[in-house]
Amino acid sequence: MIRLLLWLALAVAGYFVPAALGGTTLVYNTLVVTAIFAVMAYGQDIVLSDLGEVSLAHTAFFAAGAYAAGILAVDHGWNAWATLLAAGGAALVLAVVLGLITLRTREFAFSLVTYAANVVCFTICYNWTALGGSDGFVGVPPLDLSLPGLTLAPMTNKDLWPYAYGLLLLALYFVARFRRSKLGHAALMVHMNAPLAIMSGLDPLRVRLMVFLVSAPLTAAGGWLYAYQRAYVGPDLFETYFLVLMLTAVVLVGRRVLLGPLIGVAVLMAQKSFFSFGAYADKIVLGALLVIVLCGFPGGIVSLVDAGRARARPRPVVRS
Repeated sequence: MIRLLLWLALAVAGYFVPAALGGTTLVYNTLVVTAIFAVMAYGQDIVLSDLGEVSLAHTAFFAAGAYAAGILAVDHGWNAWATLLAAGGAALVLAVVLGLITLRTREFAFSLVTYAANVVCFTICYNWTALGGSDGFVGVPPLDLSLPGLTLAPMTNKDLWPYAYGLLLLALYFVARFRRSKLGHAALMVHMNAPLAIMSGLDPLRVRLMVFLVSAPLTAAGGWLYAYQRAYVGPDLFETYFLVLMLTAVVLVGRRVLLGPLIGVAVLMAQKSFFSFGAYADKIVLGALLVIVLCGFPGGIVSLVDAGRARARPRPVVRS
């Protein structure tokens, strides 16, 4: 009960972070994008941390959510609730196709095949006029989640903050519940000891496919809101930047740390907004940080803290 109250207090306090940081336009812009990218990263986090695979196709799921929102809102006038469902559905269909193709592979082969799938998706979106081609879709209308008798139509990033923050809280709750679920435990068992998982009656291929399917709509939800936030959808969503951002956010703090991807994205977005070295230099910083983490402390910041605690403990005195 006390733990639940602490989480609730943290959730409430988080809502007032923009105001505590000055409430400027830049602050709201940064925190809205942070929330969106954190939701995007949590889909990657499930696959990487719980399943032990590095998926390079999650950029395609992010783009699928954005494209579903942009195309249906601009060309067909669908409301935001309908495009949200469509975003999740589009990501699921794509995940089924990619999952059936890739999940028999492992580790390096899995990453390579998922990256190839991402390149194929980019090429299709860049060249197919029905998907906007190289120009994409401009003029995505503002987010409108209004219900009968209730207007929910934010016009600025300040107005959008409650919705982005709400989506982030839902993503956190979803990931926490997943890790306590049977599928979450099965995924961890398949990751840690596949032979033991088989002896326990689990089908590793089925578990891997189900986790892949669970992660895709989560990342797509971030893409859905991103389309409304920036009012544009285009093939730039497949840029390596988004992929490296997801991976860095997941590994920076440590795997299977619930707030890890959020903290990672927050650090990266704060650097980009308040300590920027320029667009190209910021990308170099992002890539360099990923290399430093993977080569220097692959367990993330948590592993450094644990190592520091271990060194700080008094060693037992051995008496002869």
